[in-house]
Amino acid sequence: MTVRTLHIEGPALWSPLLPGWEAARAAFIGQGAPADPPAKRPSPQLLAPAERRRAPDTVALALEVASAAVAAAGRDAKDLPCVFISAHGDLGINDYMCSTLAKEPTLLSPIKFHNSVHNAAVGYWTIGTGCMQASNSVSGYGRSFAAGLLEAAVQCVADDQAVLLVGYDMPAVGALASVTDSVGLLAVAMVLAPARTERTVASFDWSLVDGTVGETATQSSAGALLRGNPMEQALPLFERLAVQPEASLNAAPVHLSISPTLSLRLQPAQEG
Repeated sequence: MTVRTLHIEGPALWSPLLPGWEAARAAFIGQGAPADPPAKRPSPQLLAPAERRRAPDTVALALEVASAAVAAAGRDAKDLPCVFISAHGDLGINDYMCSTLAKEPTLLSPIKFHNSVHNAAVGYWTIGTGCMQASNSVSGYGRSFAAGLLEAAVQCVADDQAVLLVGYDMPAVGALASVTDSVGLLAVAMVLAPARTERTVASFDWSLVDGTVGETATQSSAGALLRGNPMEQALPLFERLAVQPEASLNAAPVHLSISPTLSLRLQPAQEG
């Protein structure tokens, strides 16, 4: 079994109940409470005002956490290859398109069609930041975060280069809600680096293992409130990132399921 080490910088998280990493971190360690009332959707400053108003929730979520992660990591977005993850893409727009095509297809909005593609969010990101590095858009249903994290980790090791990882999903609406489970708004992001820096929050040895070991469950009451969104798969890792590194060195590994027979194992690293 080959083991590699990844170093995580700039964790970011946004949901209406935990609007930002500081709020999420405090809630995960029992020193804060979910927002009451829930926050309104973020307004990413990367976009021009007109684009900001027109951007769908998925784009707003993704750009918000991507910007926060890059800023916290002290890096330049133009230099970072990126992997964006979504189990479903924009379910609201997909429902609109299906309904419109079924009833009045000539009224289909070109802007909404433009935003319906799975890589819309990463497209907005690379255009807005001027990033010419490689970009990927990954989907793996309920295991999307693990699949995207593996993709980013492999790129990080293979190219010896930091990689931005962003995951997001929105609620299922309309007829799609009867066949697809997705609740609430949730987005996460981080930068994976090949070597430790002064911005490193935590380091993990990662490897692929037998998927039957079982996936790590969410531990905090705040994390439990975010269940039902496909990006909940990221929560056990972000709960681990919320604790002080020295307190987590001897913790059990985090297992994230990629398939019924394969899991990504993240063991807190004992060295930098």
